[in-house]
This record gives sequence, structure tokens and C-alpha cells, in this order.
Amino acid sequence: MNTPANPLVSIITPTYNRADFIGQAVNSVLAQTYTNFELLIIDDGSTDHSRDMLQPFLTDSRLRYFHQENQGQSVARNLALSEAKGDFVCFLDSDNYWPAEKLEHQIELFRRHPDYDVIYADIIVIDEKGQEITRKNMRRYSGHIARYMIRDNCVSMNTAMARRRCFDELGVMSGKRRVADDYDLWLRFSARFRFLYVPEFFAYYRVMDDQISSDKTRRFDSNWQIINDFRRKFPDAMSEQEFDSGFAAFHSRKARYLASQGSRREALVEMLKTLRLRPLHRASWRSLAAVLLK
Repeated sequence: MNTPANPLVSIITPTYNRADFIGQAVNSVLAQTYTNFELLIIDDGSTDHSRDMLQPFLTDSRLRYFHQENQGQSVARNLALSEAKGDFVCFLDSDNYWPAEKLEHQIELFRRHPDYDVIYADIIVIDEKGQEITRKNMRRYSGHIARYMIRDNCVSMNTAMARRRCFDELGVMSGKRRVADDYDLWLRFSARFRFLYVPEFFAYYRVMDDQISSDKTRRFDSNWQIINDFRRKFPDAMSEQEFDSGFAAFHSRKARYLASQGSRREALVEMLKTLRLRPLHRASWRSLAAVLLK
């Protein structure tokens, strides 16, 4: 699919009580070298001074501010998607920020690779004070990535840019869960669309204790529901063997996590599920050994 000469990019930023950080997020958008964008900020019922913090920015006609009662990020993002006018869509959380060339680089990549629908990259992890923690990222993939996505979410939300038609054809955020709804979105997209991973840093990602995404137990539970929903809705996205392999990898990851938390019995239950699905795979037995050693 060809990219228009000067496409409009819709940037979606949900926020809830992030007055201390949202200014940096907005400034990173205004500093972009690619300037044909709209920034839709959805205040999800903040009780701090976020609105006052944002007021000086709203003189820029490219920024639009919406307020809703607290309903969660997915509802906020869907409100923005219903208002978005762009040819491409990006997401920027209100406690994160972008390097200045992010949008320009992705638009150029879409021009050079018209057969891709989503382009994403790596993150630089920072702490609450903005100090760099690490540049180490998980393994990411290009092409038809459903068989990798069923194992774990490798698409970083704050780096991704997607064609608007992806949302038009496969829908918006499901809104079913307050955790991991981004995984649900990218997993669905992976059933039909092609992803391009770029080994560069497209976002600064802040980690804090009060983030929903920091609750790993809730995330595992949500991910389990998501991959089961996906298998029911998109049974032709991959082979049965690939589905089984992905589910086995999920149980193995969960087992390792439970073992690290001292939940040995629960970890062994997860490993039994792995071995039933992939009994002849050496990785399954290595995972079992790791769990037993812990």
C-alpha cells in the first residue's frame, strides 16, 4: 500500500494523574521533525493538576484535549480512535516520550516498505527520575509474526505506528481488561497484517511502582485469556502445532515466574501443561530443570 505524500499521523495519549510527566511527553511530540500530526490527549478522570499542566499546550491547533470519567486506558484510547483523522496511528503514554526523529523515520520506512502495516522498534527504559536503566530489549520479529506473538507480546506500544486501515478492518482496543489490552490488539493485527521491526530506539519508557503493567500476576492471567480468545477467533492464523508450541511457551514462562516468586507447586503445575503440549522439545525439559533448581 502506497503512503501519501504528507500523511497525517494521529497520536493518542491517555493520561491519569501524570501531571509530573505529561509535559515531557507533549514536548517530545511538539519537537518532532515531522510536523503533520494531531495529538489527542484523553484525560481519564485525573484528580491531580494535569488539566492545568496541559492548558498552555492547547493553543497549538494540532492538540485536542478530551476529558472522561475514569474508565481505564482502553476506553480512553478508543475514544481517541473514534476522533482520529490520521492515515497512521501511534500511541504515546503520558509518562513516556519520544526522540525527535521518531515520526519522520517511521513515515520514511513506510514509504520504503509499502507492504508492511505496522512498524515498531525498541525502547530505552528509564526510572521515575528519567535516569536510564537499560537498553536491553526482548527479541522482536518482522513479517507475519503471529507464531511469535502467541508466545509473548513482542510489540512495544509506545514505538509502534500502524496504518489506520488496521483498526478499520480488525477493530480497536477490546476494552475487556484493564491489563494487557495492547497485547490483544497487536495479536489480532498479527493474524492479518505484516509487521516490520526496526532495531533502533523509538521511545523512552518509564517504569514506576504504580503502573498497571508492573503487576505480572494480573498480566499472566490476562495474557492467558487473550491467547485463548485469539485461538478461537483466528484458528487459521497458524498451524495447530504452532498454536500448541506457543501455548507451551506461555506455560513455561509462567512456571519460571512462579518459581522465582517461591510458588513451587503452582510452577510445577504449569510445567506439566508445557510437557503435555511439547513433550519432545528440549526447551520444555530445560525449563522444568530450571523450575526444580529454584
